[in-house]
Amino acid sequence: MEATWRWFGPEDPITLEEIRQTGATGIVTALHEIPNGEVWPLAAIRERKAQIEAAGLRWSVVESIPVHESIKQAAPGSDRHIANYQQSLRHLAECGITTVCYNFMPVLDWTRTDLAWQLPEGGTALRFDQDAFAAFDLYLLERPGAEREYTSEEQQAARQHLETLDDAGRERLIRTIIAGLPGAEEGYSLAEFRAALAAYDGIDAARLRQHLATFLKAIVPVAEEVGIRLAIHPDDPPRPMFGLPRVVSSMVDADWLLGVVPSPANGLTFCTGSYGANPDIDLSIMARRFASHIHFAHLRATGRDSEDKRSFHEAQHLEGDLDMVEIIRVLVAEERRRLASGGAPLPMRPDHGHHILDDARRETRPGYPLYGRMKGLAEIRGLEMAIQRLALDEIRGDQARDRKHEFREQDHQHDHGQHHAQVQHGGRHGLEQGDAADLGGNHQT
Repeated sequence: MEATWRWFGPEDPITLEEIRQTGATGIVTALHEIPNGEVWPLAAIRERKAQIEAAGLRWSVVESIPVHESIKQAAPGSDRHIANYQQSLRHLAECGITTVCYNFMPVLDWTRTDLAWQLPEGGTALRFDQDAFAAFDLYLLERPGAEREYTSEEQQAARQHLETLDDAGRERLIRTIIAGLPGAEEGYSLAEFRAALAAYDGIDAARLRQHLATFLKAIVPVAEEVGIRLAIHPDDPPRPMFGLPRVVSSMVDADWLLGVVPSPANGLTFCTGSYGANPDIDLSIMARRFASHIHFAHLRATGRDSEDKRSFHEAQHLEGDLDMVEIIRVLVAEERRRLASGGAPLPMRPDHGHHILDDARRETRPGYPLYGRMKGLAEIRGLEMAIQRLALDEIRGDQARDRKHEFREQDHQHDHGQHHAQVQHGGRHGLEQGDAADLGGNHQT
């Protein structure tokens, strides 16, 4: 697979020169400076692409062109924002960038409650704690109607969690949830967040799905025309939040999405961490089922809590609640199929990473450290190389067995031919001897 690395542009504290040393060959990035809903200028795309290529890398994937909230709400202005999205796709294709990751999560992008959860072996990880989330929703945000979505036991647990936090801890929880994590293009104050949620009043899952269908019917034909592969990212966490619906959280959702606008351009970002936070999904089964529709892979693992499976932390890349060996085996087989038919390599990146070693002493973005991700990338590439080699050995073994069988068939046919020839020759020789005997007898007689 194509090893890629998420880079947040010139402001990223991790440089392109450093990224090239990690083993990655491709860059996953976006024009974060362009306001949501506006067209990505052709000149800006070319400039960023040239910067990446000057460092010896390739702009492999756009992650992402944000989908404006007006599109998700089907609100006034959505037609203009969809037209701008279409034009941005055309501009990217003109520059030879053909994979675009995006999401359709209302208001908030990915969400965590702790950006520096202490790991037993040292270092820190991202964590989502359901009690902390409920404490924010019920008692800090004070969302109207929130209490109807939590049992009395859950409300009590949330209250107890809140009481463990001092003022600084409460402020940190607020910032963590609504200030905008890396890759998110929106950040809010509490008042702004309440207003953003209110804009979705009356929009349930069925309506949000309709709005997604409208968006797909507008952009997929354009993507197919210009040769772009669209790869929708799943909800993170994969369930409704803050009373907002989410519609890319399950295998059923993926089935619906691929069926509403069937096209090679309409595909998935297979994020093993996001889908993996859903305890109802077997990721190995999902990978096999949707392999031909996966245009981009985010490879990471989550460890769900045993007591409340809605809570989880970012685990080691090859550990957690998944079978990464089987997942990569499926992806490698799919990539081999594509390459054999003239297709492109499958881009993947190590998603998130633990803050380890010098990550603690250098400026990094939450979930996007240098050493933690480099460790994950090395593990994934090593695993992939082993799977590739074993698959090649298996192919060679099959070929050797086929040749051996072919040789046996040839030997059998040769032996059979010799035997047949001997029988024929022996028959003629016997006849000649008999004739000679007869002739001799006649002569004696």
